[in-house]
Amino acid sequence: AMILLFSKSSYAKIAKSNTGRIKPIRMAKQKCFAEIPPFRGVKWARDKRHLAYSSNICYMIPFRTATTILLLITNPLTAIAQADFKAYQNYDFVAGEKILFQDDFTSDANGEFPAHWKLKNGQAIINAIDGKPCFLLTEGNYAVVEPRMKTEKYLGDEFTLEFDFVVKSVTDIGYGAFTGSVLIQFYYTFVDGYGGGYESSFEVRFGTNDIHIDQITKTYTDELANNFTDKWHHAAIIYKNGQMKTYIDQYRVCVNPSLEYKPYRLAFVGPASESNPIIFSNVKLAEGGGMNVIGKKFTDSKLVTHGINFDVNKATIKPESLGTLNSIVQILKDNPELKFEIGGHTDSDGDDAGNLMLSQARADAVKNQLVTMGIDEARLTTKGYGESQPLDENSSLEGKANNRRVEFIKK
Repeated sequence: AMILLFSKSSYAKIAKSNTGRIKPIRMAKQKCFAEIPPFRGVKWARDKRHLAYSSNICYMIPFRTATTILLLITNPLTAIAQADFKAYQNYDFVAGEKILFQDDFTSDANGEFPAHWKLKNGQAIINAIDGKPCFLLTEGNYAVVEPRMKTEKYLGDEFTLEFDFVVKSVTDIGYGAFTGSVLIQFYYTFVDGYGGGYESSFEVRFGTNDIHIDQITKTYTDELANNFTDKWHHAAIIYKNGQMKTYIDQYRVCVNPSLEYKPYRLAFVGPASESNPIIFSNVKLAEGGGMNVIGKKFTDSKLVTHGINFDVNKATIKPESLGTLNSIVQILKDNPELKFEIGGHTDSDGDDAGNLMLSQARADAVKNQLVTMGIDEARLTTKGYGESQPLDENSSLEGKANNRRVEFIKK
């Protein structure tokens, strides 16, 4: 951040001469708040006594005396770091429309088993890795954990699964030089030739050099494989009518176009030990997946998205959101007359005023990102709704996840 000190008179001259680029919003007693549109970004200046929200960013300008103004300006960053934006510019994964399950493990204590999961075999605990709460499978061949769901068969014809994972370098004491690879086991009913059936499964394995979808194996590109370990990765899977695509970070790594099985539930599994645990976090499972928008006329009144993700309690857009944002850009390009209000929505955690402010900041961050992607800002307006328009209950993880969303309302 940089701090600029203006006299009251010079600030007034700047506000007048800069064609509205710096304009006071409110002056009351010993405080003044200002909006500075050229500095678009998502950094917030925070002070409970002197905090204001502007349509692009939040700045703090407290009067220290009757004649001076102290101006704190955060670094002028875009909503997504440009390096990440460039890497993800061709990303086409789009998350499902309805959240079935989501857990970032922030509500669970270190050393305990997470409340929203079932242990089917082995041992597993919550622990902080690189400062973030993670689920570690620590014992078993195989260790098996499943999300707690209301029904046993909860996967439909279309679904998406996302999670973060890391493979750590460790001292090889006979179990290997790296922590374990994440395996997702999908269960389905195998029908025999006599009219009967039984439960069977296939696996998707995220290795350090390759990925497996059932019988298909695909080696990573050199760009992905280099420095793969000791780095957090975002994994994404989309299943749609017998086809499964897998992604790691910005790369589509493997496609199995003709799976012969229809999965109905899943588990995180794998051979694990305390010295070589399997580590993952931020699990999100959703119904549906993939907006086929190319060349289509947009006729709906609004579009509800759960694929634009933000850092916790911030308006920083995560780079894996580019799949959904690319789809929105395509809709706007195919429908040049279309205008959207971008509506930000939160769950009920926190206070009403804070959620309203956060939802507005997130809506603005989405608008700014779309503008950087070539959309005329005159076609976009923003509004933060906070927690005032829930789609689901706020008493469950999946309900809260469904309420955290970005809507595009046709104007």
